[in-house]
Amino acid sequence: MNASLATVYIVDDDAQVREALAWLLRTRRLLSECFDSAEAFEQAQALRAEQRHPACLLLDVRMPGMSGLALFERLLEHGLTDAMPVIFLTGHADVPTAVATVKRGAFDFCEKPFSDNQLVDRIQAALTQSLQWLEARQSGQAVRGRIQALTERERAVMEQVAAGQPNKLIAQQLDISVRTVEVHRARVFDKMGVKSAVELANLLRDSS
Repeated sequence: MNASLATVYIVDDDAQVREALAWLLRTRRLLSECFDSAEAFEQAQALRAEQRHPACLLLDVRMPGMSGLALFERLLEHGLTDAMPVIFLTGHADVPTAVATVKRGAFDFCEKPFSDNQLVDRIQAALTQSLQWLEARQSGQAVRGRIQALTERERAVMEQVAAGQPNKLIAQQLDISVRTVEVHRARVFDKMGVKSAVELANLLRDSS
């Protein structure tokens, strides 16, 4: 994952708006890609679930064909708004609608004409959120990979340890010796990269 490849997608049917936003982002050393319709963006992105770099979407509410609201619904359906937060660009008449979409998961909205500095601040915040979500997903995938590397017995011991069970009780429940539990416990800690039962429990919880 490379934060320097963070990309702002601009979807607006007004060419002047797209050009002005792209120029603004260039002055702040931010990458951008422009689309003149929701359909063009959807086709280019193919609503992909696997996103490798931070991103956010500047989305006009009203456009010919598919509206920004309809595209937002599609993104919600595919669970993509965490990795790619949506900032709506709205006219005054669209503000109530934009507020409602924020309640449904949009990152924010900016009313036209917008303040350059305020908009860039919100974009930066959206990209930071995207990065954090992607890092958490990557961390979760790494933890799941470590779990898969455990033996069946190690996983059984790990579940009991993470639940706070003492070695003696684990031994009774799994019908093995306390010494065997201690050996498996040590291997689990080593493979999972933790030093305590509390750390193990937190790791499993955060990756779920």
